[in-house]
Amino acid sequence: MDERFARQGVRLLLKRDDLIHPELVGNKWRKLVPNLQAATGRTIVTFGGAYSNHLRATAAAGRLLGLSTLGVIRGQELADRPLNPSLARCAADGMRLHFVDRSTYRRKTDPETLAGILRAAGAEDAYVVPEGGSNSRAVHGCQELGVELRGHGGVDVAALACGTGGTLAGLAAGLAPGQRALGFPVLKGGFLAADIEALQEAAFGGRRGTWSLDDRFHFGGYARTTPELDAFADDFEHRHGLPVERLYVAKMLYGLVALVQEGAFARGTTVAAVITGAPLS
Repeated sequence: MDERFARQGVRLLLKRDDLIHPELVGNKWRKLVPNLQAATGRTIVTFGGAYSNHLRATAAAGRLLGLSTLGVIRGQELADRPLNPSLARCAADGMRLHFVDRSTYRRKTDPETLAGILRAAGAEDAYVVPEGGSNSRAVHGCQELGVELRGHGGVDVAALACGTGGTLAGLAAGLAPGQRALGFPVLKGGFLAADIEALQEAAFGGRRGTWSLDDRFHFGGYARTTPELDAFADDFEHRHGLPVERLYVAKMLYGLVALVQEGAFARGTTVAAVITGAPLS
């Protein structure tokens, strides 16, 4: 129990999706599995920044399943530097790294640009997974998360941190009528709602489920933290004995505490906070 919620008559549950698999935790497992099945043995190409958890998970999946993986990394300048621990782990898991300049990376979804990247990397016949792993197959994989929360413990609100929006798109579609999903974007910009709608359109032909976003708790944007957020995460760990991943999970939990203190949830509400990741080791 967390007294910050109990004082307002709100019950907080933690959905430990981080325990699904020791290396493919939470939404990474849910999004990658259907894409790995669709790859049918081809090299898997995907995209990310220098500290991408998605790249780490894809590289680990490649090692575990004996699949070839290629990571397209944002930032050509990084090619001349020693690999950071995250990229070093990708390489150790057998992922081939291909660095592109930031301008090209921004245009990676353009068909001609993508074809050029694949040619340069010698991966023309590869199976492409988008940045963050979010596509229609991933959305269907994450729908099962919502199904698991249907009526579980009287859950009214399912909350999670959002990067590319694929997990929320699937979660909302899987929830029962009367339940709703609440997302906390970890990137600045206010563009995520349109992306989620597009993902649901691709996966289901239109918007599914009841969902909303609160974009106040990104703490400066992706991979950004502040001393205040770190202190909050340390306190939550001390209260509940739960390791708190800082770039996603801490922001969602901070947002929930702020909302309950604002009176955003009616008394008697049960909130399930989806723990989608674990601290990187």
